[in-house]
Amino acid sequence: MEDQKYPIGRFVVPHVISEEQKDAWIYDIAAAPGRMKEALKGLSQEQLDKPYREGGWTARQVVHHLADSHMNAFIRFKLSLTEDFPTIKPYSEGDWALMPDSISTDIHASLQILEGLHKRWEVLLKSLSLEDLKRRKFIHPELQTTLDLYTTLALYSWHSRHHTAHINSIK
Repeated sequence: MEDQKYPIGRFVVPHVISEEQKDAWIYDIAAAPGRMKEALKGLSQEQLDKPYREGGWTARQVVHHLADSHMNAFIRFKLSLTEDFPTIKPYSEGDWALMPDSISTDIHASLQILEGLHKRWEVLLKSLSLEDLKRRKFIHPELQTTLDLYTTLALYSWHSRHHTAHINSIK
C-alpha cells in the first residue's frame, strides 16, 4: 500500500544546498507538464476515472489536483518574493478534488494550465539565486511553521514526479 501511495517514496526535506540540486529541481518543474502528458497518453476515459489505488483519487482528479496545487505553489512563491514572511492561505486539497470540476472536467483544461503555469514558474525560478531561495520564506499556518523557497522548490519537484508516477501506475 505504501508503494502505491508513495511510488517514488515520501518527500525528504533537503539538507544540502547546491546550485546543481536547484537546477535539477527547476528542470523537474519545467518538464512536469510534458511528463504528465506522456503518462496520460493512451489512457481511456474509463482509466481516467479509475483510482490509481484503493481509496485514492482517479487519474482525472490527480491531473486537476496538480493544476490546483501548483497554482497555489506559484502564488506562494510570488508572495514570498514580494512580501516579508507572508502567511499563506491553506486549502483543503481533498475537498477540492471532490468538486465537480475535478471529477468531470476534461483533463486538457488542467494540462493547458500546467503548461502555461510551469513555463512562467521556470522563468521565475531561473531568476533566483540560492540565497534568494533560502532567504525568502512564508508562514504556513496549518503546519505552524515557516518554509523557505528552497525547500518548497524541492517539494514541488517531488510533487510533480510523485503524481506522474501515480498516473503511470494505472497503465
